[in-house]
Amino acid sequence: MPSVHLHYWAGARAAAGTTAEEVEAATVRQALERAAAGRDARFARVLAACSLLVDGTAAHADDLDTPLTGAVRVEVLPPFAGGAEPSAV
Repeated sequence: MPSVHLHYWAGARAAAGTTAEEVEAATVRQALERAAAGRDARFARVLAACSLLVDGTAAHADDLDTPLTGAVRVEVLPPFAGGAEPSAV
């Protein structure tokens, strides 16, 4: 299974309790689900509001189920100002 490096920013970092972590997963959605497992509901709420960049490209809900063919870096970016539409994580 590919390696997914999750890098958390700002409020996502605070909710995750770490700057980054690496999980093995077949899709980005699966990586996020594995990261959320064992964490409190606050982390899930923050994660749902975040934007995601996968290897520097904005990811949308439909992109999260694309099978991974190699290692990726996912930037987990909470809304910084003005609010945002929650993503379907």
